Amino acid sequence: MAVLQEWIETVCKELGLDPAEVDRDLVLDLARDVAHGVARPAAPLTTYLLGLAVGRGAAAREAADKITAMAETGQSKES
Repeated sequence: MAVLQEWIETVCKELGLDPAEVDRDLVLDLARDVAHGVARPAAPLTTYLLGLAVGRGAAAREAADKITAMAETGQSKES
């Protein structure tokens, strides 16, 4: 995980973000849940959507929990 942490810190520095605000495990867990519950390509798209929601003021954990629940119930597969 050292390479991953270095990457996070480098990207945060480039984008003017605080690496301490990045919940790596939250994002990775969400991506895993969506990849397994929906489809692999949905994982990066969903984490991007989470980022948009957080950027607009949503609480990261609350939003991720909602998305995970949707993925676990296969809600998107009903559409």
